Amino acid sequence: MDDFQTIKLMASPGGVASILLNRPDTHNAFTALMVEELSDAIETVRTSNCRVLLLRGAGRSFSAGADLNWMKAAAHYSKSENEADALKLANMLKSLSELPILTIACVHGACMGGGAGLVAACDMAVARSNAKFRFSEVRLGLTPATISPFVVRAIGARWSNALFITGESFDANFAANIGLVQYVVADEMAMESQLEHLAKLAFHTAPGAVADAKRLVHEVDGHPINEDLMHKTAKHIAMRRASDEGKEGLSAFLEKRKVSWIRSEYP
Repeated sequence: MDDFQTIKLMASPGGVASILLNRPDTHNAFTALMVEELSDAIETVRTSNCRVLLLRGAGRSFSAGADLNWMKAAAHYSKSENEADALKLANMLKSLSELPILTIACVHGACMGGGAGLVAACDMAVARSNAKFRFSEVRLGLTPATISPFVVRAIGARWSNALFITGESFDANFAANIGLVQYVVADEMAMESQLEHLAKLAFHTAPGAVADAKRLVHEVDGHPINEDLMHKTAKHIAMRRASDEGKEGLSAFLEKRKVSWIRSEYP
């Protein structure tokens, strides 16, 4: 887990994985290498027995978005090279979004452009009150195209439109109001307390049910409530009732005992 140059991947014995963006001198700005290493780290977490992933930034910021030298180099790429480069970022964000465990962005300081895209791709985010967000691409003559599916899903089309167009800066409380983050905390101590609380909740949930619940949200979001959707959701719950986890959960409830997947202590 120490073979990365731009990030650090760690895991506790109890099942909490942490990915640290580790370019503090550049406010953890993205490079092509960082995108590649994030993809590799996410795949490592996917194949582990971890139940929670924490995504953090080293130094004063979570992430300032794309590295200026990376963008400068991309200006000289061909169209096909630019598309391939952008697709790597898109695939990394999709992999993060589809991890079958709870993913939490832990945000402080600057969270700009692609950094905010990382936040949107996680299941939830806890932000310190000093966090500052911005979709700054239009200020550089660009658009937040690659991160847009995740941001629009997180905060909706109306706010995405307004913030993408203006490049307006906003604080953690505003980010919470629009749904980009779920919790705002005062300082690092409060951050760790909130993360401990969320991890404890995660360790009371059935891993397979968590993965299925995440897929369920993606499948029903934006779809009309019609016969087709109702049949799909009925199939979902029927599958879970017949699953080993479903049977274990019901048996434990009736027998007034703990279910097998609970971990009582924060690892």
